[in-house]
Amino acid sequence: MRIGIVCPYSWDVPGGVQFHIRDLAEYFIRLGHEVSVLAPADDDTPLPPYVVSAGRAVPVPYNGSVARLNFGFLSAARVRRWLHDGRFDVIHIHEPTSPSLGLLACWAAQGPIVATFHTSNPRSRAMIAAYAILQAALEKISARIAVSEYARRTLVEHLGGDAVVIPNGVDVDFFAKAEPNPEWQGDTIGFMGRIDEPRKGLPVLMRALPKILAARPQTRLLVAGRGDEEEAVESLPAELRSRVEFLGMISDEDKARFLRSVDLYVAPNTGGESFGIILVEAMSAGAPVLASDLDAFAQVLDQGAAGELFTNEDGDALAEAAVRLLEDPARLAQLRERGSAHVRRFDWSTVGADILSVYETVTAGAAAVAADERAGGGGSGLRARLGLARD
Repeated sequence: MRIGIVCPYSWDVPGGVQFHIRDLAEYFIRLGHEVSVLAPADDDTPLPPYVVSAGRAVPVPYNGSVARLNFGFLSAARVRRWLHDGRFDVIHIHEPTSPSLGLLACWAAQGPIVATFHTSNPRSRAMIAAYAILQAALEKISARIAVSEYARRTLVEHLGGDAVVIPNGVDVDFFAKAEPNPEWQGDTIGFMGRIDEPRKGLPVLMRALPKILAARPQTRLLVAGRGDEEEAVESLPAELRSRVEFLGMISDEDKARFLRSVDLYVAPNTGGESFGIILVEAMSAGAPVLASDLDAFAQVLDQGAAGELFTNEDGDALAEAAVRLLEDPARLAQLRERGSAHVRRFDWSTVGADILSVYETVTAGAAAVAADERAGGGGSGLRARLGLARD
């Protein structure tokens, strides 16, 4: 199968959507499919052979963060050329409602289109206001996927229609088989994310840290991610700042080793999360997880059975839970065991097969509709029976 995948966000700035698309493309390539990914990227960025650059992205505030998007006449021309050259059997567009390549591809593409919705934003006035503009593009989509129930709910409430829920995928064995780094072991708490993006929750963890260190002065906080390190610790008393170690941006291999090494992984995110891929990666590596009680996080953690939850934005609750867990090796071992078993449902062997099944359904349906139209049936009745009728 010839598969075209559209990434809305800049390929050279790491993020959950980009990682999902990368891993999905490589999973299909291993199965023998032909895959091309269209993504924003700077011209001098080294790209995998399956990625085609649509040109440089620009930073735009989006869903509580700053996304690097690509839009405009030049981008539209590159989208059309990529579609023409690719002759794809199916086109998979991620975030088709974002003002980037996904929307451009949706307008320009013909044939079966699958769209994945990653965003969970129940109060998006922008999405409601833009519905009239988006409607023509959305009507061309043959099948919709949401990465979580909360992303599905955002889609239903703002744009109508529905979607099948297929979560983000992870190569579980890649994390499970990583070798721990002895320098990152020994009473360590781990955090990974953009340091200067408040919704990732590092300020909440910093508020909790003095109470954690008062109970366990030997504990270290390891922080992986880009941002202003001095600003991140300025709220801490000077004598505690040495207990925080910044690792900067780390490779995928070091991320797996990081998650295999820490005694407890903390995800203090405050909102704007539709899934929580870092939680899945942490569980894959065998790290016990403590996370804020966002709805999406609770779902990923099996409502607290596969990882513990604390009240969102409550530094005292975070500190209390972290100390309790670090002082209870038996509970940590239990969380490792439960998390390692629960996470198998997110492995690419399951997630990739589900997505491929969607591709096969829409391509078979499109072929059957075309055959019915050639036979003079108009295709409308068959289209309805296959679930391809427009809303």
